[in-house]
Amino acid sequence: MDVLHSVILGLVEGATEFLPISSTGHLIVVSQWLGMEQTEGNKAFEVIIQLAAILAVVANYKERFTFKHFRLWCQVFVAFLPVAMVGFLFRHQIKAMFSVSVVATMFIVGGVIFLMAERWIKHKSPSVDNLDNLNFKQALWIGIAQVFALIPGTSRAGSTIVGALFVGLSRKASAEFSFLLALPVMMAASGYDLLSNYKEFTGEQLTPLAIGFVVAFLSAFVVMKLFMAFLEKFTFVAFGWYRILFGGLLLFLA
Repeated sequence: MDVLHSVILGLVEGATEFLPISSTGHLIVVSQWLGMEQTEGNKAFEVIIQLAAILAVVANYKERFTFKHFRLWCQVFVAFLPVAMVGFLFRHQIKAMFSVSVVATMFIVGGVIFLMAERWIKHKSPSVDNLDNLNFKQALWIGIAQVFALIPGTSRAGSTIVGALFVGLSRKASAEFSFLLALPVMMAASGYDLLSNYKEFTGEQLTPLAIGFVVAFLSAFVVMKLFMAFLEKFTFVAFGWYRILFGGLLLFLA
C-alpha cells in the first residue's frame, strides 16, 4: 500500500459509501485495476477507512445525537440486528464470495431492483417524509432488507434505501435513515477488522492509512450533502442504470 493507492481508495470509499452503488464493490474492482494484492492488510485497510465515513455521518447529522432522538436510535438498533446476526454467523462464507463476477452480477441485479422500486412508488405518496414518523415495524423491515448487502456488490446503502422505499419512506427519508444505519454496521465491521489486523498497521503503513482516512472523510462529507441535494429534484433511476451499465462492463472485462 503506497500513498497514491491510499488516496485513490480513500476517494472511492468516501464517494461511494453512502450512494446506492456499493462501496465495497468499487473498492474490490479498483484494487484489482491498481494491481493490488488482496492481502489481509489491504483488505483491512479498505474496511478501516470506513471509520472515516462514520465520522462524516456524525459531522453531517450532529443534531441527531441528542436524547431528543432516543426513539430514532432505538429504531436504528432494531434495524441493525438482522445484519449483525447473519453477518456474524456467516462471516467466513461472505468473505469467500468476494470476486469481480459476483460484484458485477449483484450490480446488475441491484440496478434492476432500483428501477422496479421507482416504478412501484411512482404513483404512491410516502407515508414517512420525516424520520420522526418512522415506526419500529418499518425499521425492522429495512434492517431485513439490509441483510442482502452482505453479498458483495449489492450495496448496503442500496439495500436499505430500497427497503425503506418499499415500506413507505420518501426518497430523502430513506437516504437519511440509511446514513444513520451505517453507523452501527460500519463500526462493527471496522472494529472487528481493526482488532483482527491491527498488527498490519505499523511503521510505514501508518502514513498511507492516515492519508486514506482523511481523504475518505472529506469526500464522504461532501458527497452526502450533494446526494441529499440531488434527491430534492431527481429519483434513483440514474443510479439503477449506472449499476446495470457498470455491472455489464465488469462482466465484459472479466
